[in-house]
Amino acid sequence: MNSSPALADLPQIERRTLAETAYDALSDLLASGRLVPGDRLSLRQSAAALGVSVMPVREAVSRLVADGALEVAPNRAIRVPVLTVAEFRALAETRMAVEGLAAARSAERRDAAELAAIRRAEAAFRAAAAAPRPDGARAVALNRDLHFAVYAACGLPPLREIIARLWLKAGPMINLDLRAHPERIVGGCAIRRHAEMLAAIEACDGPAAAAALAADIGDAAEFILSRGRLRET
Repeated sequence: MNSSPALADLPQIERRTLAETAYDALSDLLASGRLVPGDRLSLRQSAAALGVSVMPVREAVSRLVADGALEVAPNRAIRVPVLTVAEFRALAETRMAVEGLAAARSAERRDAAELAAIRRAEAAFRAAAAAPRPDGARAVALNRDLHFAVYAACGLPPLREIIARLWLKAGPMINLDLRAHPERIVGGCAIRRHAEMLAAIEACDGPAAAAALAADIGDAAEFILSRGRLRET
């Protein structure tokens, strides 16, 4: 039996939706720091975890490879890239400029509800750091929550989209800092930098907010570089 030609005009809604869902889920794993550089990603295991077929996961992975957030190894394995020192420095410098702009804009235009959300996120990270045995994985997630609470108030959706793509690469690298070295949560600079950023946003001081945000990224970058876990070339 021949199928109706009209069927060819129907959009593949379900498949496209599943691919977007898979992309969002895998992006969250990367941005939230639940994957580290060098981790491998199985298409079949990812599909099983999401309850979908392999096809939408393959499409999502292809997008993430195009984004530079994942890479295909010579043996065809999908993995989180291990950046070179130069690549990491470039990523950190770009983040300081782009995310600093977002922090400055947020300080200058945030409303009461957005400021309250930033305060809650900063308090949550500070409370996690005060725990007797800080949970590195939770600290990574709370750090991301605070940063994105700040960026949500910048009023520039295209800027937030750029930052979201940067964090696909930054999340696993931040994991090398807070999650691998939970002592940094208590003794590091993150709490102080977060407090400085919050104070600047409360005071509507854009330059100070940008400076605190850039210092936060820079402090973490220097620590990661000091651990010698990046490729030289």
